[in-house]
Amino acid sequence: MPDLPTPKDAAEAALFSECWDAVLSYADLCTSGSTAANQLAREAFALGIREARAAEDAGARGVGRRSSRLPRIPLLLTAVRTTAAAWEARGLGHRLDPDLRLWLNSDKAARYVGPPLSRPIALRGLRDMQEPDAALLWLAEVEALPLHAVIRRQGLDPAAAVEELNQVRGLFRDRCHRNHLDTPMDAECRSYVRLLDAVTRSPAADTPADLSRHLATCVECAEAAACLRLHGGGLPAALAQGVIGWGGLAYLERRRRASEVRLGGGRPELPDAQGAAERSAAGRARVRRNGMLVAAVLVSALALAVSMMPGDSGGASGGENVAKGGDPVDSSPVAGPGSVLPSAGPATSAAPSSSRPAPAVSATPTATRGDAGKPDPEPQGTSSATAGAGGSEDEAACEVTYDLVNQWPDGFQATVTVTTAVTLDSWRVAWSFRDGQRIDQMWDASVAQNGSRVTATAADYNRSVAANGTLTFGFLASWQKKNTAPYAFTVNGRACTAS
Repeated sequence: MPDLPTPKDAAEAALFSECWDAVLSYADLCTSGSTAANQLAREAFALGIREARAAEDAGARGVGRRSSRLPRIPLLLTAVRTTAAAWEARGLGHRLDPDLRLWLNSDKAARYVGPPLSRPIALRGLRDMQEPDAALLWLAEVEALPLHAVIRRQGLDPAAAVEELNQVRGLFRDRCHRNHLDTPMDAECRSYVRLLDAVTRSPAADTPADLSRHLATCVECAEAAACLRLHGGGLPAALAQGVIGWGGLAYLERRRRASEVRLGGGRPELPDAQGAAERSAAGRARVRRNGMLVAAVLVSALALAVSMMPGDSGGASGGENVAKGGDPVDSSPVAGPGSVLPSAGPATSAAPSSSRPAPAVSATPTATRGDAGKPDPEPQGTSSATAGAGGSEDEAACEVTYDLVNQWPDGFQATVTVTTAVTLDSWRVAWSFRDGQRIDQMWDASVAQNGSRVTATAADYNRSVAANGTLTFGFLASWQKKNTAPYAFTVNGRACTAS
């Protein structure tokens, strides 16, 4: 393994620690195990730091307009992608994720290293910004740091931080609009440029039907629309996909969950009225879920009391429909040790040891084929969840929330959150798709799919869930024609209420 570069001073040592966490998180997505993840992260980190230092030295010696370059973290993430492509070319592709290998050998990967005007709009727009502005945007939107943490790291005035972030967002939009105008495009795309600019400026503007049809079939215009539309919460996904490429949405979800674990916050505070409305809606949803959970627990307690009354022959065994047999795990989360970053010298405290970003309360589940014949014909059919290994076999109240995070012409990102009223020593969440959707990638759980039936299985690090606790995992999937919500959710073979 290559040696990691030595920090020049204490400030760079702190920056190295922050960057290493991001690099290892993305390298983990790109590889098939912890050993390969650490090796890929080390090689990419060394490559990216060399490139960053060379660009900084050239900028310090040169005069006039600086050469465009990415901030540290996105620069290092692109170095991971470059290093993975080098592995594939050197015959080391077996260490990489199979889906990444397919992507590296496709036209999609070629866009990131091809002619500048053919590269994704988000990548070009971020490069064209001054580095401090680009770093502020990336930390707030993609790394999902709370605004107060971004203010501290960037040395901003707290009183003007919200306005500064809004200005940077507007600057990014302006750069993306200019790059979209410069992109070689056919006559149809050119005819929609002004309309696309107008529609994406206002949150109240309706998208005309002909423009919607065009965006559903034109990748370049759809990317531009995502970058130009600052409202609606799609900017982080546009940045992650446009700059990182493969695995951008999965990386985005990981960083959001890592931020929640480390800092107790999620996405940065939204400074506008729409952000307040979104937070209010989320709060109301939590209240509804908690209310339904309490009701489910009361109903379960009442049913148990009735079953114990004299003369009742029902017993409590009617709900014991636990799936038989274990399910094969197609993939498992990597949980290997990280590498230790070098210290900056005697004057600098030792840099923190590297470790994989701590996943939040979620796991990469595995789909069980034993559940294939159990789907409830009703999309909102109630079901019961069994406690995991060693848990009680009494009926367990649980509730599933399915959240469609993002959607594009041929794919989508979703999150599944399960609230359980009982302690689970292990868990297995299954559901059915109606429209032939196929899971492409899952994080915080292992996945297997048999036809329309999908099963997600707990990882080692999030196998246990406390009573009244939640488990969460996310995935990327493809769809055609329709993308209706899944149904017939079960937890450990027992049906679960869908909210």
